[in-house]
Amino acid sequence: VQLQASGGGLVQAGGSLRLSCTAPGSIFSVNSMGWYRQAAGKQRELVASITNNGNTNAANSVKGRFTISRDTAKNTVYLQMNGLKPEDTAVYYCTFGFGLGVTYSPLRWGQGTQVTVSS
Repeated sequence: VQLQASGGGLVQAGGSLRLSCTAPGSIFSVNSMGWYRQAAGKQRELVASITNNGNTNAANSVKGRFTISRDTAKNTVYLQMNGLKPEDTAVYYCTFGFGLGVTYSPLRWGQGTQVTVSS
């Protein structure tokens, strides 16, 4: 199962980026999806997750700034990132799995996409 993520890049602090991840329809209709990130020298962190029926959860570090959503017609999950800070710099990974928030468990990982926020 291949997850295709895109949308990373370089942005100034305060700017916005939108990450996208496309999954096969058979996965998208059944599973939760989640975005993780890993900054250099730090542990991987679950940023946000969304269930197949649209319930969402976001980490406290991004709550109010990042929004996860999904487009069923396009089998795509998005991570809208606003008010970016230098500490948001990381490689971001798209996953599918089960659960939501603290109960989210990833089954597959996509390739990472780099997000760099300059101060």
